[in-house]
Amino acid sequence: MYDHHFNANEWFVILSLVVGTVVVLILPKRFPKQITTIYLLCGVFIGFVFDHTLSILPVSFYDLNDNSKFELTDFLSHVMYGSYSYVFFYIYDCLKVSPKFSLVYILIWAIISFWIEKLGLVFGVYHYRLGYKLFYSYVIYLMVHSLWVALYYFMKAYGEKKI
Repeated sequence: MYDHHFNANEWFVILSLVVGTVVVLILPKRFPKQITTIYLLCGVFIGFVFDHTLSILPVSFYDLNDNSKFELTDFLSHVMYGSYSYVFFYIYDCLKVSPKFSLVYILIWAIISFWIEKLGLVFGVYHYRLGYKLFYSYVIYLMVHSLWVALYYFMKAYGEKKI
């Protein structure tokens, strides 16, 4: 089930981290630094919370990377989620998605997230256990992206005024 060599899962995490970082750096600046930091940390925080909620005892529905112990690659996989969240907020803002079309945006991003996780599954980043299915993550993505849209409007209403 697990391999303990530096191979596909580590390369997936490193490549995702590098590509995500490059994308964030080359995108034209759109938000103040404080807001950018919040949007980046959303992915890191949510990834950390859900991965550790679902992958530790007593639940332990899946393991990350090469074993069930927390490793450097696991930490890097949480950091790579930061660029995903930033791009989510960035595109939402660029498209000026109205609240009535937010559900469509959320559904699209849940599908994108589903396929990114599926790719991570293929490369051995995730090892499901105890009947966990990829579809369960889709439901989580729907919740997370809905929260992010709510955060976006909260930051538009209150966050930028305080900076």
